Amino acid sequence: MTGYADATDLDVQPDDHAALTTSRPPGHGPVRAYDWIDHHARNRGDKEAIRDLATERSFTYADLDRRIDALSAHLGSLGIGRGDRVAVLAHNGVEFFDVQFACARTGAICVLLNWRLTVNELEYIVGDSSPMLLVHDVEFADTAAELQRRCSIGALLMIDGGTEDSPYEAALTAASGQPVERVTLTHDDVVTIMYTSGTTGLPKGAMITHGMNFWNCVNLGIPADVGLDTVHLSILPLFHTGGLNCYSNPVLHAGGTVVIMKAFDPGEALGVLGDPDQGITHFFGVPAPYQFMMQHPDFAETDLSRLRVAGVGGAPCALAIMEAWMERGVPLLQGFGMTETSPASIFLDPADALRKIGSPGKALVHTEFRIVDEGGADCGPDEVGERWVAGPNITPGYWNKPEATADAFEGRWLKTGDAARMDDEGFVYIVDRWKDMYISGGENVYPAEVENVLYQLPEVAEAAVIGVPDDRWGETGLAVLALAPEASLDRLTVQQHCAEHLARFKVPSDIAIVDALPRNATGKVLKRELRGRFVDADAPRIS
Repeated sequence: MTGYADATDLDVQPDDHAALTTSRPPGHGPVRAYDWIDHHARNRGDKEAIRDLATERSFTYADLDRRIDALSAHLGSLGIGRGDRVAVLAHNGVEFFDVQFACARTGAICVLLNWRLTVNELEYIVGDSSPMLLVHDVEFADTAAELQRRCSIGALLMIDGGTEDSPYEAALTAASGQPVERVTLTHDDVVTIMYTSGTTGLPKGAMITHGMNFWNCVNLGIPADVGLDTVHLSILPLFHTGGLNCYSNPVLHAGGTVVIMKAFDPGEALGVLGDPDQGITHFFGVPAPYQFMMQHPDFAETDLSRLRVAGVGGAPCALAIMEAWMERGVPLLQGFGMTETSPASIFLDPADALRKIGSPGKALVHTEFRIVDEGGADCGPDEVGERWVAGPNITPGYWNKPEATADAFEGRWLKTGDAARMDDEGFVYIVDRWKDMYISGGENVYPAEVENVLYQLPEVAEAAVIGVPDDRWGETGLAVLALAPEASLDRLTVQQHCAEHLARFKVPSDIAIVDALPRNATGKVLKRELRGRFVDADAPRIS
């Protein structure tokens, strides 16, 4: 995949599941997809590409290139080629990048599976995507075998650490040096399917194209100062777009180094960030990892001086979290996006980080957005509406779901489901998710605003607000709280604190104390589980 090719040079047919995107120049056919790892292997083969902390292995770009070629040959030996799917069920490791780029070379599509799901949940996803091969960690061997039985997967390939006798490594060794026929692909071809979290109904497989990956590298890599000298600590699950694309893929596109942590631990992460031998310059997380690290006893003493960029996104970030990191000299650079937008669509310029705390910024250079009311008309400054986005970084749709694809778009605009407003300078503020908003006495209440106030209470370690039925007001707020060690809190104290900062209709009518909030693999609070516990059943509360 080297050199430029015009559309006339490409024997390309549009993928049945991917509508043509806007990523091509006017007057041209599909834009060719280029092989990033091949490029860096040829130009800086001795440069470190991947550092896998769990297995204590380091891979140069030349090493990574050879692994990708070997896996590509192995896929070919299994009859896997253009359009076929390869699934991954594993903790973070170099294997995610092996599979992603091997699929890019062979025309296959990688399906990234959430290892926290049950076999029944995974059965639906595997049945929907029909992979010919499942690459899995040894700890998921029983799950993989059951999925193979239920879904008729052609082959399994087990990862057992980085040892030579691991079936995965043995397969690479056996295929090493075998010829690989690289398939010519374009920005319109699908390279990954990422299934949404399934907060409502069954999960949908968002199709991620080569063009989406490229435009995310441009959109996000430039403002995040990603370059050859970047050393990025990747702690979010690599089956999630936040782990894979913020900033891991942009770093590999630029020729930098990705340091992989198998699973997030706040103390271990702080240790890596503070270690001069690791030399971490970039970090990205959703709010939860930042919250857990700032609550760790090592936070105050960790040397964070080498950290140039600390990005946060995926959910509204409480001001208490941002202020705690800013006191340590690390302003959290907000951005916002979703799986379907590859994911970056909004980013806060570092120059505005202090004066626009709470805003994820403005639209990135190759993305458009609108904030619209329920009728689809553009909202004025500070009016809350739904955020719509468009651009070459937007998914062409959902795998095997034409109706869901049609419902998600209004013309070329993707309807994100984010409740947002824009100030008179054009800065966006994500108010909440539309589905999390509740209506109390005819007034819209956005839980993120109330949660920000709850985090001001020193007794509160975690906070989530949901709407619960109320005979008088229709709905009122229930504050679900996890408390700091040895702390106690009552309903009256919470209500008095909230009444000092919020309109009366926003003050929670009750509280519930839990040991910890339910979260998904990236750390986002699962409010559907809270609703199931406190709304759909008679659950005890602490008042």
